[in-house]
Amino acid sequence: MNRNPPRKRFGQHFLHDRNILDKIIAAIRPESGQHFVEIGPGHGAMTQLLIKSVDALDAIEIDRDLAAALPALIASPRLTVYETDALSFDFRRLQTNDEPLRLAGNLPYNISTPLLFHILGYNELFTDIHIMLQTEVAQRIASGPGNRTYGRLSVAIAARCDIEMLFHIRPGSFTPPPRVDSSFICLRPNAAKRTRIARPDTFDRVVKQAFGQRRKRLSNALGGLLTAAQIESAGVDPGARAEQLTVEAFIALGNLEAVSR
Repeated sequence: MNRNPPRKRFGQHFLHDRNILDKIIAAIRPESGQHFVEIGPGHGAMTQLLIKSVDALDAIEIDRDLAAALPALIASPRLTVYETDALSFDFRRLQTNDEPLRLAGNLPYNISTPLLFHILGYNELFTDIHIMLQTEVAQRIASGPGNRTYGRLSVAIAARCDIEMLFHIRPGSFTPPPRVDSSFICLRPNAAKRTRIARPDTFDRVVKQAFGQRRKRLSNALGGLLTAAQIESAGVDPGARAEQLTVEAFIALGNLEAVSR
């Protein structure tokens, strides 16, 4: 396989450390009969290991040279490569007969946050989501109320998924080495959690607006969406700031906004 050099505009950092790759596969535990989706297969280091066990693997790669080279490296009828941008990809097209999907990938560091929000929009399709991303983003995902890293991403994920921090990865395990440490985490979409949200779009709008003005009191930050009296009726202090609210409080506000419209 022709080893195409990493392209900075795609935020490419290729994992080459076999010990880490084995650790990742041990954490994922791919099995026969399963259908996997991989984002950012790159040179196929993880792809080669996943394809050994699973019945189907859909790889999504934006780099046309890497996408074209992957089938030559892994000649398997179980592998389908999509040369496209994962940020705009409709994951529903991969599901047949309501079969569960599993997702794994090394998310491009320059778009990891918007890509996570995009994946969340399809969370009901996946039994689990194993992803590698910069440790700073992983810490934001796992943050709770009162923490300076607690924000929109923390709430959006915690409202829909169980979160497990698996292990950290040093820069030297990648080519080229990123300037930050990386973490491998698992998000497990939880139907009991997401069904508490009356309307996901309304919930997300409330969370986005609240954290868009996180230094303001909720009564001001949510102006145009909810009044101080409505906020209080949901059992939330209108004088509080977004970073002080629990996920449950945001769900209550989102559901109230959905009813009031």
